[in-house]
Amino acid sequence: MKNNITKLLNQNSKVQQGDKEKIEKQHASGKLSARERIDLLLDDDSFIEVDKFSGNGGMEEKLGSDEVSADSIVGGYGTVDGRLVFVYAQDFTVAGGSVGEKHAEKIVNIQKMALKMGAPIISLMDSKGGKVEEGIDTISGYGKILHQNTISSGVIPQISIVVGPCAGGISFSTALSDFTFMVDKTSSMFINGPQVIKSQTNEDISQEELGGAMVNNSVSGVAHFLDYSEEECINRIRELLSFLPSNNLENAPSYDSVDNINRVEDFLNQVLPENIYGPYDMKEIVKLIADEGYFFEIQPYYAENIITGYIRLNGRTIGVVANQPSIEEGLLSINAVNKAARFIRNCDAFNIPLLNLVDVAGFVPTKSEEHGGIIRHGAKMIYGYSEATVPKITLVIRKAYGSAYLSMCSKELGADQVFAWPGSEISVLDPEAAANIIFKDEIANSADPILTRKEKIEEYKALEANPYNAAKKGYIDDIILPSITRPRLISAFDMLETKRETRPGKKHGNLPV
Repeated sequence: MKNNITKLLNQNSKVQQGDKEKIEKQHASGKLSARERIDLLLDDDSFIEVDKFSGNGGMEEKLGSDEVSADSIVGGYGTVDGRLVFVYAQDFTVAGGSVGEKHAEKIVNIQKMALKMGAPIISLMDSKGGKVEEGIDTISGYGKILHQNTISSGVIPQISIVVGPCAGGISFSTALSDFTFMVDKTSSMFINGPQVIKSQTNEDISQEELGGAMVNNSVSGVAHFLDYSEEECINRIRELLSFLPSNNLENAPSYDSVDNINRVEDFLNQVLPENIYGPYDMKEIVKLIADEGYFFEIQPYYAENIITGYIRLNGRTIGVVANQPSIEEGLLSINAVNKAARFIRNCDAFNIPLLNLVDVAGFVPTKSEEHGGIIRHGAKMIYGYSEATVPKITLVIRKAYGSAYLSMCSKELGADQVFAWPGSEISVLDPEAAANIIFKDEIANSADPILTRKEKIEEYKALEANPYNAAKKGYIDDIILPSITRPRLISAFDMLETKRETRPGKKHGNLPV
C-alpha cells in the first residue's frame, strides 16, 4: 500500500507541476499558466480537477505505460464567492494547448457536468489550434464542443476568456458563449491566421491587427470585454458572475443595498441640453439611477451608439439598453441593433429584467446600412423584445420617433410600464419632417414659407409630438419628474417581480439572422 500511495503522490505531482521550463517561458511572455489562472479565478482551495489522469494520447499510452503526463487541458469545478462553477483551461505549455480527441473529450465532459448541475462554465482559451496529426478526429472534437455550447445556450451562463491565441474551429466556441473576454497584447482570435491570409490574398497583416483584443472588441464585436492584464480580466469575470444567476431556473443574486431607494437626483432635471439634438452622455443618467452609481457595461467599445450593461436597483440585477446621443446622435445602426438584440435575449434567458432608456430619432440613414440589411438586422431587436417575458420598463428620456421607438421596446412590443420625462417628443416622425408632410400645401402657399414652417412645426409638437398626447392615448403610463426616476423605477420593478407571461408552444421561432 505504501508504494501505491507514493506512486499516486508522484503522479499527482507530475501532472500538477507540469514542465517548469515551459511554464517559466510562459511567464516570460507575460502569461500565467493554466493552473495559475484557475487558482486566480476560483475561491481559495476550492478547485477539484476532473479527468486528471486522462492522457494526451501520446506514445506512453500506445506503449501501454502507466506513466502519465499533464495534458493540454486542465478542468474541473470549484466556487466563485461560494457559488459552484465549472472551468477548463487550455495549457499552452503542453503541445501549444492544441485540441485533439482526448482534449475535446475532457472539455465536453466538463460541459455536460455543468449543464447537469445548472452551474456556469468558464473556458480559458490558449491554444495554437488543432492537432493536425490526429486528422479528422480533431474536427470531430471541435464539433462535439460546439454542439454542447449550443445545447447549453440559454440554460447556463457560458463565459470564454481568450488569454493567448485562439485560432481555427475552436474560436467558434467563444461566439457561442454568452460573454467573451480578451487581454490586450496577449489575446488573439481568428479563423484564418496571418499566414493563411497571406497565402490567399498576398496581404501582410500581423496577428494583433488581424484578431487582437481591441480588433475583436471594437471592430468584429466577437468579444465583450478588453482588459490589460490577466489578473484584471479574471477579477472582472468574478464581478460579472455576481450579476448572473447560475442557470435559467434561478434569479440573479440579490444584494443588500446601502443606497436609498427613495433617492432624488435634482441634477436629472437639468441634465438635458436645450437643443433636442444636442449631445450628452447617457451613461451619466444610467449611473445616477443605479445603486451606488455603478454601471457594469457590456461591449463598451462596440457600436457605441447604443449602451448595454447591468445595474442594480435595490440590490437586484437589471439589464440596461440605452441610446447614446453623444455617438452618432444615438441613431440605430446594424451593429447597434445586433449588439442590443443579443443582450436582450441573454437577459430574457436568465430572468434579468430590462430597463430601456430611449432617446432615438431613427435608424442611420445611409445606403450602406440599407444594403447591409438594416431591415433584417433591426428585426432582431424587435424579435428580442417581443419574445422576452421578463419585466420590461421603458423610459422615454427625450426623442422617440417612429420605428426606432418601437425597436426600443414600446408598449406594443410588450413593455410592462412606459414612462416619459416632460419635454420628451413621441412621434411617428421627427416633428420637422412630419410638419413638412402634413402642412406641405399651407407652407408652400404661404407668403412667408419659412415662418409658416416654423409655426407648423410648433403646432405639430403641441398637438402630437409630446408625452401628454401619448399618455392620453394610453401609450405612456406616466410622465414623471426626472429627479424621481430612481424611486419610480424601483417601485415599478418591485411590482413586476412576480410577473408571469407565457408564449405559444413551439419548437423555436425563426429569428431573422
